[in-house]
Amino acid sequence: MTDGHHDYVIIGGGSAGSALANRLSADPGTKVLVLEAGRPDYWWDMFIHMPAALTFPIGSRFFDWKYQSEPEPYMNGRRIYHARGKVLGGSSSINGMIFQRGNPLDYERWASDPGMGEWDYAHCLPYFKRMETCLAGGPPYRGTSGPLVLERGPATNPLFKAMLGAAHEAGYHLTDDVNGYRQEGFAPFDRNVHRGRRLSAARAYLHPVMDRPNLRVITRAAVTRVVFDGRRAVGVEYRERGRPVEVARAGEVILCGGAVNSPQLLQLSGVGPAALLRSLGIGVVADLPGVGENLQDHLEVYVQHACTEPVSVQPYLQWRRRPMVAVEWWALHRGPGATNHFEAGGFACSNDEVAYPNLMFHFLPIAVRYDGSAPAGGHGYQVHVGPMYSNSRGSVRITSTDPRAKPALRFNYLSTPEDRREWVEAIHVTRRILSQPALAAYDGGEVSPGPAVETDDQILDWVRRDGETALHPSCTCRMGVDERSVVDPASMRVHGVEGLRVVDASVFPYIPNGNIYAPVMMVAEKAADLIAGSTPLAEERLDFYRRPRSASAIDGRTPGGRIPGGEPRPAPAAGGDPGTGVGASPERT
Repeated sequence: MTDGHHDYVIIGGGSAGSALANRLSADPGTKVLVLEAGRPDYWWDMFIHMPAALTFPIGSRFFDWKYQSEPEPYMNGRRIYHARGKVLGGSSSINGMIFQRGNPLDYERWASDPGMGEWDYAHCLPYFKRMETCLAGGPPYRGTSGPLVLERGPATNPLFKAMLGAAHEAGYHLTDDVNGYRQEGFAPFDRNVHRGRRLSAARAYLHPVMDRPNLRVITRAAVTRVVFDGRRAVGVEYRERGRPVEVARAGEVILCGGAVNSPQLLQLSGVGPAALLRSLGIGVVADLPGVGENLQDHLEVYVQHACTEPVSVQPYLQWRRRPMVAVEWWALHRGPGATNHFEAGGFACSNDEVAYPNLMFHFLPIAVRYDGSAPAGGHGYQVHVGPMYSNSRGSVRITSTDPRAKPALRFNYLSTPEDRREWVEAIHVTRRILSQPALAAYDGGEVSPGPAVETDDQILDWVRRDGETALHPSCTCRMGVDERSVVDPASMRVHGVEGLRVVDASVFPYIPNGNIYAPVMMVAEKAADLIAGSTPLAEERLDFYRRPRSASAIDGRTPGGRIPGGEPRPAPAAGGDPGTGVGASPERT
């Protein structure tokens, strides 16, 4: 048994768990224990600290839990591979290091649900700012003194300049900051890379405070069950390095295992759909049918082109050059090893009916798969693209009482007509951008999907064959006050029980339109105040860009525009004109 009683036992030392451990242990009278099932993030391990080495941890048994979906019925029965971080820092130690908040209207959408009023943009913005030090921007939209130091992608490769020019020629705006006043448009991206090294949540939040006497972090500690006394959580059982079960006693248990492991542990502990639990012989502590439901994710494809000029970063992938890249990075933390390659991209709308961008683009000056496999060969470039607001919904469900058995993941990608329509639109938009004159000097022709994929049906067939997850599972323990919700948005407590909270991507009611690392960290920052009973940060009602109403919206077919996913557009926030996007802040160009 771990020594003594802890005020909080945090399950998972990943993105949210690292932030919570830092904030809650700031009170020296509060005793915090973090249990992380993965390995330590050793300082010397270049595979997780060198930005350009991001392909190596994915698929590695040392760094990746290596999940797979069940056969996806609308993806030709394929099992879609899902990497999840098996190391301190969680997936922030193996992700692409892209830092995107999502659109302000994402949080207006959250707040439109009953009981969610204090999760609107005005209430979330102060927490986004608290967590960051943005080296490329400052007030009023960006933070300047937070643990997460963000560097803007330099995007100096000529292919980045050509891509941004092509987006502009195709009619898309060039914004100065996708995390600022105007998300919609194309620009260099913020990255959690600092001085040539990955800055994971563990490195930003956890390591600087490891010497606090009231904070203890145990790695290779796999939690097997939340222990209840009646309906109150009083601790957890866990195995450390495979040794027999130990018990950690807690005033409160906080699950930070992510959209897969938090619902899995709830179900194993008797909190979830009663029928599922009884079918496995698990005693029901609380019948919560929403646990493990509402699973959302981003699916993406790579549209690849050959490059006629030797300007891509392909030569640095050659085995004979990798040792010198590694030596330069190890000695100086600079050179080709110091970039995550995802230095620029943008957000756009696939049609005029949506109220804000439903497509995300990541541009790379190379043609290669995200996990480093199947390089296209020779010089090339590519765009990662996919719809952000699929209305397909999936589930996470345990199939065994063995906590080591992976749960069944079903995403139901491409299962709805709207999802399939937006996919076709996404490829047409991408091709329009990549065919502009600004890229003509480099364009050696489309490699994937290739000119043979032309009709809408052919595009969908290609997506079914080639689509991959963008690794953004979320929403499986969603916040809310209705009978299908799991977590109380005012306290992060699990409905129907005491002493148990969830703080991670699983509590999102809807997935945001970008990489989810930044929203997870924002939720953790805000949750820390809710849990500790601290005075919340004052709301900030800054203006933000809104698209002009489309012609169809004006003539009444979609009054006020539609939020992606089908919900009505919320009332405009104070300070701006929803029709023009012009308010107190100047238009960015």
